[in-house]
Amino acid sequence: MLSSKKRTSYPAWQSVVILIYATLALVLDYYHRFPPLQSGVLYLLVPLLMLAIFRRPLRDYGMGAGQWRRGLLLTVGGWVLMAPILWFTARGPEFTAYYAPLWQSGGFWGTLQWVVSDLISWEFFFRGFLIFSLADIIGPWAILFQAIMFTFGHLSKPELETLSCILGGSAFGWVAWETDSFFYPFLIHVFVLFLTIWLSTL
Repeated sequence: MLSSKKRTSYPAWQSVVILIYATLALVLDYYHRFPPLQSGVLYLLVPLLMLAIFRRPLRDYGMGAGQWRRGLLLTVGGWVLMAPILWFTARGPEFTAYYAPLWQSGGFWGTLQWVVSDLISWEFFFRGFLIFSLADIIGPWAILFQAIMFTFGHLSKPELETLSCILGGSAFGWVAWETDSFFYPFLIHVFVLFLTIWLSTL
């Protein structure tokens, strides 16, 4: 895990630039509510370009299988933990009003496609690009810091979901930190969001 192995040291100013960009990206998305294709540019393509310009290898930013045995175990554990919690929370009126139209317009496969396309860039942004950039300047506190920004990214969503993001975002960040990969938080998040949307229709 990153807390117990050496990471390449990068100039702090580069991490500051990345943090400024991350903040501006969230603000722009809040005001414009970009669809998945455009948010993919904002949260995936531009960050990848920045890492290339700064000559930072993608493996240092969660791109790859990482600690895959631990990652798969944590993924399944996350699914098992979240399923009963969502059963009791995601069927509330606020969730129904926000998420049920997505299922009604897309059905099973359309909803799944939307969830995957939306979250692949979202998860790389927080649990790859941002957390490991912040790790260069604040170490493991990056887990909490990216969760705070993740929470602000949910301000237009149901209140209970937004309030839970400081804990959930920290948990996702911890999984990324422990596995050296954003892929496992992505798998957990896909399960959580897809199940939330489906349960909101019941």
